[in-house]
Amino acid sequence: MATERQITAAVVDPGLLSLPWDVPLVDWPSDVLAALPRGISRHIVRFVRTTTGLVAVKEIGDSVAHGEYDMLRTLDRLGAPAVQPLAVVSGRTSVDGEPLSSALVTRHLAYTLPYRALFSQHMRPEILTRLIDALAVLLVRLHLLGFFWGDVSLSNTLFRRDAGAFTAYLVDAETGELHPPLSDHKRSYDLDLARTNIIGELMDLQAGEIAPAEVDTIAVGDQIVERYETLWTELTRRESFSAGELWRVEERMNRLNKLGFDVDEIDITTDISGTTVSIQPKVVDAGHFNRQVMRLTGLDVQENQGRRMLNDLEQYRVRTGQHGDDLSMVAHEWLSDVFEPTVRAVPVELRRKLEPAEIFHEVLEHRWYISQDQQRDVPMAEAVASYVREVLAHRRDERRLLDADDPGRDSPSASAPPVR
Repeated sequence: MATERQITAAVVDPGLLSLPWDVPLVDWPSDVLAALPRGISRHIVRFVRTTTGLVAVKEIGDSVAHGEYDMLRTLDRLGAPAVQPLAVVSGRTSVDGEPLSSALVTRHLAYTLPYRALFSQHMRPEILTRLIDALAVLLVRLHLLGFFWGDVSLSNTLFRRDAGAFTAYLVDAETGELHPPLSDHKRSYDLDLARTNIIGELMDLQAGEIAPAEVDTIAVGDQIVERYETLWTELTRRESFSAGELWRVEERMNRLNKLGFDVDEIDITTDISGTTVSIQPKVVDAGHFNRQVMRLTGLDVQENQGRRMLNDLEQYRVRTGQHGDDLSMVAHEWLSDVFEPTVRAVPVELRRKLEPAEIFHEVLEHRWYISQDQQRDVPMAEAVASYVREVLAHRRDERRLLDADDPGRDSPSASAPPVR
């Protein structure tokens, strides 16, 4: 007896209804596919263009598909950095009536790339360091939410440029579980698995001559452990000091803010004599600079992009003599006088290569370097023209990489100056 096809979704994308669900995903026609770089996966995954944008379709067992869909929806409600689930298509059969695997559909994250697309034979060592740092931050953020990943790896992560660094996103939650608060045992398991998988993935890249042979894969694996433990300790440790040093409470909060985290709740206790105070953050939320920029300008940017934009906003405030003015009013002027004109000065055909906030960051970086080189204060308009001509024109389009077989390069073409 034939099963009836079902689509499980909060809101159904009409474009999903017209896709060839009666055909195995591996045989889907090219006219419905988008040729984007894919990471390594144990399942068949394809990118598809629908009426509302790009989606990723993964063939998977029915119970696992629904479990991952529910988990991704929960992570989305918790504000976790992960792909957004759209639907599960189950009850699929071929035109001959043969049963087909269910499909999990997620929204494609614009401007994100799998790690293999960020490597090349000319990979700069600092790029690898930034990827590992981003994955460590992602793992800490997930663990703070009580999420046990169970399959931590570079392959199960997407990366988006963030003002010279990267932001990482979870893309595979098949093995994920929520256990708030997460036990130290499960945290250690995830961290050890991350180290092991990263070492193996880098060795695989070296075997394929994609990563340089001189990269010390063991040291890189150790790096994520060190970065994770340092960040986790800063975010969660209990700190004690004398009652006369209450300024250290604010100092701790400022350190956490600089790391990009806000503290919504803190546990403060004193000893019986009242001479010693202990503090421990209880509810820590990432996105400190993102929220500040959103509140002041309405722009939704990555965390390091937000930090860079706020620094430029403060410099603008000083240059224009508005020290005592309301920051939201100054931010409105900065948005219309600095940020928007800079982005609009980039030709439309090149503007889509990077996110606007990332373009703005790179323009500021380029302006600083050419000002140093020429020993003068280069005007912004001149800096934008130079950046477009010397840097952006040679950059690949990171919103839509059209050649899925090209592992990609992090650096511009050999004839272009490096992006700093």
